[in-house]
Amino acid sequence: MNLKPIALAAAMLAAQTAHAQQEVGADDNRASPQQLDRVEVRRQSTDTDLRRRQPVAKQIYGRDELDKYGDTQLSDVLKRLPGVNMQGGQLRMRGLGGAFTQILVNGEPAPPGFSVEQLNPAQVERIEVSKAPTADQSAQAIAGSINIILKDAPRVVQKDLRLGLAYNHDKPVVNGSFTYGDRVAGGMAAVLPISFFSWRLLNETEGERLGRDAQGRPQRLATEGWDVPYGHGFNVAPRVNWKLGEDETVSLQGFMVRNNFRNLGHTDTTVLQGAAPTSVDDQFSNRGNFQAARLSLQYNKRFEDDQRIELRSTVGNGGAEFDTRFLGRNAAGVQTLDRRTTGEGKNRGATLSGKYSRFLGEAHSLTVGGELERRSRDEQRRTVQNGAELLPGIEGQPFDATINRSAVYAQDDWEINKQWSGYLGLRHERIRTTSEGAGSEFRNNSSVTTPLLHLNYKFDPAARDLLRMSLTRSYKAPDVQQLIARPTINTEYPTSGSNTETAPDRVGNAALKPELATGLDIAFEKYLSGGGLVSVGVFHRRITGLIRNSLVQESVPWAAVPRWVAKPINLSRANTSGLELEIKGRAAELMPGWFAPTTALNLRASLSFYDSKVKDVPGPDNRLEQQQPWSLNLGVDYRLKSLPVSMGASLAFTPSYEVQQTDLTRLETGRARSIDAFALWNLSKTDSLRFSIQNLAPVAGTSTTFIRGGDYNFSERRPKSWYALNWEHKF
Repeated sequence: MNLKPIALAAAMLAAQTAHAQQEVGADDNRASPQQLDRVEVRRQSTDTDLRRRQPVAKQIYGRDELDKYGDTQLSDVLKRLPGVNMQGGQLRMRGLGGAFTQILVNGEPAPPGFSVEQLNPAQVERIEVSKAPTADQSAQAIAGSINIILKDAPRVVQKDLRLGLAYNHDKPVVNGSFTYGDRVAGGMAAVLPISFFSWRLLNETEGERLGRDAQGRPQRLATEGWDVPYGHGFNVAPRVNWKLGEDETVSLQGFMVRNNFRNLGHTDTTVLQGAAPTSVDDQFSNRGNFQAARLSLQYNKRFEDDQRIELRSTVGNGGAEFDTRFLGRNAAGVQTLDRRTTGEGKNRGATLSGKYSRFLGEAHSLTVGGELERRSRDEQRRTVQNGAELLPGIEGQPFDATINRSAVYAQDDWEINKQWSGYLGLRHERIRTTSEGAGSEFRNNSSVTTPLLHLNYKFDPAARDLLRMSLTRSYKAPDVQQLIARPTINTEYPTSGSNTETAPDRVGNAALKPELATGLDIAFEKYLSGGGLVSVGVFHRRITGLIRNSLVQESVPWAAVPRWVAKPINLSRANTSGLELEIKGRAAELMPGWFAPTTALNLRASLSFYDSKVKDVPGPDNRLEQQQPWSLNLGVDYRLKSLPVSMGASLAFTPSYEVQQTDLTRLETGRARSIDAFALWNLSKTDSLRFSIQNLAPVAGTSTTFIRGGDYNFSERRPKSWYALNWEHKF
């Protein structure tokens, strides 16, 4: 809505009224009976306004972006954001995944096992995307961090219901959410968002492999199959705010998610060369559940106008169970393989944190704080193949790990002058991981000090354009699975004999150290008068202690002959750099010669280029693993004038590329494309109907691993489109 004509009309009316009163008042001091009350016209802050006011580079996305496509999974919202993409179910920023991207929930690290696919956007207040770390949040964010802020208690009554049907394969599934928020009594307010979701998908697969059998002879196989993942779940995130006084509040935030999942599949294998494998007709099934719960209590108090404290305590638990069955038959239809893997894991955690802030004079805002966290994981897993344990003495044995983390930090927001502002921070973290479970005992201690500097420069104090610069230190700590010494066996080659370089067993390394990164970010942000934005940014990361898998053939306790084993180690270093372009706004503002000012058309686009080099891997294409060379996002939204209908579409695209993983293997990843579209019909002030399509005109996902010597492994996965119809009612 353009408020300039309204504001101009109000100003003219006020001026005319004042002029008339002056003429009457020249001869008479009596109050005019027609005197008008003061009228104020205020514009609600947009996501772009909030982004511009941030002391550090941060992208903010609120309800407009969360609700636009009627998504039931937060991952579908995130994949359309600039510089963010989903690959293989993993969230990535700047092309980097594998914990290089930090996921936060209300400013705290997400619970173990949490996935953005398990959270409904209806429960989220906003999303904050930071490309560089700050001192008050964990610095485990080499690529950046995504902070998911859950719904806050509203100032006015909020009641809305959403129900939907979706279809991908076989039969439709239902989804829905309900949110109720209100002022309860006195200074207390509460919100209760509840969501339930379900899914049923079909993926068709195809593959070809040229390798070696157990005797080292050439073997070429072709595969064709399908799998159907399906399941259901729910999540709830209640919150209560209690205002104890004018400057004192208490908040209680809960979060719980649970889902039950299943996956059925079948694969047929055709022998093109060499001997037949153990099985050529395979069926598999997987079933299980995941759940997590977290409760946070936060206390805020402001002392006078220049001091405040924030105290927070969080407890949580969760876990998962799974049961996987694999049945294989040979060409004669005789069952030759029956493998069943069962397991469960339980997580518990608690954190305490506090920070104190105060103003120092007119220019400085100082904050100091600390955090304590304790997490534990209890895990048990057993694999039985053809009636015998795969690893006798290890299968079914418990594994327990405990992680203790402590951190202290200080930061200073500094208004240097009218053009310059700065942010200086220093954070020190210590992490201690211990395990005494059967089959794997280790201790790992690490500490990281991360200095942080952010600068903002306004070319003109009265203008809105900014130049942002950041020089930071960040890190990535090894996860528990990388530290566990318990082996994972490649089941293609039984432990009664040897295996090959291309099918190694895997084991952890308790001596791993954190990967450290020194980062430089520079971005120019131009904010247009009509609410649009143009941004150009560059970044560079120098990573030391990069964790990659080594490959050696050695004697192992789980086999009588030497086996090839992959083990993670700290390599020397890697460098990654990139260029990020973003533009969004009204079409008439971005291209005034092409569109009329009244055209209700919004455009957005982002284009990112990435490059990286890993020193200890031979080139060319010795990139960081799975980092694409570039990515493109396009979006358009349009509102009809004659009908209460709006519509939009978005495109996310990455090209095919190759990565030299080691001196032995090279990975080629096919292009990826995602097209989403929606149409929203506002039936009334309280009801709306939304139709959406995700992954329109899907493209098959392919990957090919080339092995030195001419062997290769090709796979292709063909997904289907997702159709959804959602109805929303606001009470």
